[in-house]
Amino acid sequence: MRRPEPGGSPAPRCIVAVPVRNEVDRIGACLRALAAQEGIGADALGIVLFLNNCTDGTAQAVAALAPGLRLPLRVIARDREGAHAGWARREAMEAAAAWLEETAPDGVILTTDADSRVPPDWVARNLAALARGADAVAGRFVLDAAEAARLPDALHARGRLEGTYEALLVALESAIAPVAHDPWPRHATRSGASLAVRLPAYRAAGGMPALPAGEDRAFVAALARAEARVRHAPDIVVVTSGRLDGRAPGGAADTMRQRCEAPESPCDPRLEPLGRALFRFAWARRLRRLDEDGRLARTALWAPWLWIGPDEARRIAGLPTRGARLAAIEAGSPLLAGRPLRPGALPRQIRAARLVLAGLRRGAQGLRRLGTLAPGRVRPALGPASEEAGNA
Repeated sequence: MRRPEPGGSPAPRCIVAVPVRNEVDRIGACLRALAAQEGIGADALGIVLFLNNCTDGTAQAVAALAPGLRLPLRVIARDREGAHAGWARREAMEAAAAWLEETAPDGVILTTDADSRVPPDWVARNLAALARGADAVAGRFVLDAAEAARLPDALHARGRLEGTYEALLVALESAIAPVAHDPWPRHATRSGASLAVRLPAYRAAGGMPALPAGEDRAFVAALARAEARVRHAPDIVVVTSGRLDGRAPGGAADTMRQRCEAPESPCDPRLEPLGRALFRFAWARRLRRLDEDGRLARTALWAPWLWIGPDEARRIAGLPTRGARLAAIEAGSPLLAGRPLRPGALPRQIRAARLVLAGLRRGAQGLRRLGTLAPGRVRPALGPASEEAGNA
């Protein structure tokens, strides 16, 4: 039940948590975009700004903007030696959670970045995905067009290859190991630029991890371990900066700068050789079925094939949730360890992935065959295209 805020106005049931560090030139666009949300009802939205070690006039800019926003705004300013992006996002989301617990304990926390601009239907689309049964929603982001135009052509070319291969892997995973609450079409982005989560699911997952980098991915993984239904919604897209002088070490700007300086630096860990990806997807399907049937405790059915010892297998089988069990198997099996590609291998992987996906889409026979393959037989059984991909 929603209780009124002090002063008599209705309490917002959606709070957007925004960590901010030295964003005097961008915070205005971020806040105006949030204030322009449509289709969610009056007084449904509040904002928490967590100003982290700001020294450039961001606080003064926020104070000047606040009266014109016409929505509840809580500003927290804190200076801390050794602060980092994950800590700031956690503090912002904890403040949002505390606000909801005061007035709307069934509410929703959303988060974006201070250098991002959300579309007018951002909150409404997230709420629609939650209403369809999700506990959390991950959106996508694109770079600001004007800033992206100043980036090197080679960086754009690599980005197109990586995006193409990632989309193919997601399509293959959706065909081989579909998840009911996250159906195709979907994506694989897990970015703090666009996340939404029900408050109970946020608490069940332990909150946002205070990691120096990658806190957003770690949070989505924690949600999965806690059995939250995470939807990767392809229709939710925000615009974020394309600068190379980012505020978060290890963030997107750092990644782009590193790729400019070292063009052959490894791809994202999700972009692994096709043979390994297919092996991973086939085993994810098998392990989920074993767990659904209550047979995961029969560890001889899976542990030896994945090089997991009997003691560890029994420990994993005793974990309290399916998400925790599947995550522990992936973390514990040497055969499921990630092996990111180099960008030079992407064209061959893309060609091979297209062939496999086309075969799967031609009928269910290929899918049934893949789902029954024994470990170590995936690459040969898929034919020459997969052999070439696996050897890249």
